[in-house]
This record gives sequence, C-alpha cells and structure tokens, in this order.
Amino acid sequence: MSETLNHHRVVVITGGSDGIGAAAARFLARRGDRIVLIGRSPGKTRAVAAEIGADSHIADFADLDQVRELAAELGRRHPRIDVLVNNAGLIAGARRTLTADGHELTFQVNHLAPFLLTVLLRDQLAAGGASVITTSSRAGTTRDARVDPADLDMAAGYTGLRAYKSSKLANVLFTRELTRRWDSLGVSPAAVHPGLVRSQWGRSGPAAVRAVTSSPLRLAMRSPERGADTIVWLATTRPGTDWAPGGYFADRRPAVPSPLADDTHLAERLWDESAAMCRL
Repeated sequence: MSETLNHHRVVVITGGSDGIGAAAARFLARRGDRIVLIGRSPGKTRAVAAEIGADSHIADFADLDQVRELAAELGRRHPRIDVLVNNAGLIAGARRTLTADGHELTFQVNHLAPFLLTVLLRDQLAAGGASVITTSSRAGTTRDARVDPADLDMAAGYTGLRAYKSSKLANVLFTRELTRRWDSLGVSPAAVHPGLVRSQWGRSGPAAVRAVTSSPLRLAMRSPERGADTIVWLATTRPGTDWAPGGYFADRRPAVPSPLADDTHLAERLWDESAAMCRL
C-alpha cells in the first residue's frame, strides 16, 4: 500500500451495506479515506455508515431514476471523487424479471446502473483522477458467457446464470471501453474478480446457486474481508505504476478475462446500446 496517497480522498462504494462492499469500506475508512456508502437497504446501509463515520445514500439500482438522483446528489456534494467502487450486484432467479425501466433485472443492476452512475459522474471522476473499480466475476470468463448487443435484455434464451455471466462479461467490456474513452481525463478503470465469498449474494438466484451458497461448501468460501482484498489493493495503489488501467484482476494480480474482452467492436457496441437504454 502506498503511504504517500492523500488520506482524505473521497471514496464512493456501491453495494456497501454488506459483504465485500462493507468490508472494503471499513478498511478504507480506517486508513483515513472519506467514505460515501451506497446501499439499497436503509437500515443496513445507515448502520454500516454510522459504524465507520461515513456518509450514506440509499438507491435501488433496479430503478434507473434512483441512479440519476443519486448521481445528481453525489455531484452536488462532491466536486471531486477519487475512487468509485461499482460493487452493487445480484443474480436473479430462474424466471426472467423486467425492471420498471423495462430491462432484465440482473443486467440492469450489474451493468446498466453502474454504467449510468459512472457516466453521470464523469466531471467529478475526472477532477479526482479517479480509479473506477468494478466488481466482475470469473463467471464472465466461461466459454458460454456472451454479450449480445441486439438482445441485452435477454428476451431469447434467458436463464439466471446466463444473464449473470453476460452482465459480468459486460463489466469487463465496460472497463476496457471506459479506459479507451476516458484515458485523456486521467481516469483509471479496473475490473476485479473477488472470488466466491460468504455473503448474501445468490440468495435470490436460481435454485442451483442457492443450493451452493446455503450448503456446507459455504464454509470454504472466502470471508468478505478476503474477497475485498483486491478491491482495496486497487483503491490504495497507483494505476499505471502498480497496475495497468483497463485490466481485469484477481488476488492482486492480472487475471485472464474472456477472449471477448479484447473485442473492441463489441465493447463499443455495448457502450452505445447501454447509453441508449439509459437514455443518455
């Protein structure tokens, strides 16, 4: 960890009320960063924020208007943001669910909402020369992980796992395209695989996922603190020196993403379609 970093940086963490988001928030608060905690549950979010002396905001990423309101409020309060951790996420169940915005639930929460939040905070992130860290997953590197720009809402062939894998591949594609588009702004994006963590993730997912996360195998999963380790490493070290912007990381090292992550045309199409879906 660099000891020369500003200890009063503004660090915004979504999905911060539990699991690896809360673990990362606790660590970064202890080192002196000013934490802005975002969560869906008012009680849990405010409890963690009170514990570590953080600001907090409540937003449900299944509602893009709430994301817009969140971005506007963050922009008013924080002209400079030094780190944005896009950590909020879920896996939906076996039945395809559409949000009030008309988008498939997993894809909206895991990709569209962080995409929208990041783009709307462009000026604040540029002012901070920010690191933008997005929680992805090794699920997005499997051979059957695909992003179809013509059917991002997965109207055809939906399964809960397929939607999750698509959203996690989208996180890496977004990271690559954000690096290409915002390099001149001094913003440094990264995507991270935290490992399989003992958290609330998966409780609303397909039966196969619920079976694993509630089985004795749960005891072998990583603690939230261990899962947050690479996020914390990226947030407290220097992009361009300690890690390469645009990369995908696990266990504090570059990891191998899906071969599709190098498809620049796909990344551009995903960005453009995502912007249209978010009405940007």
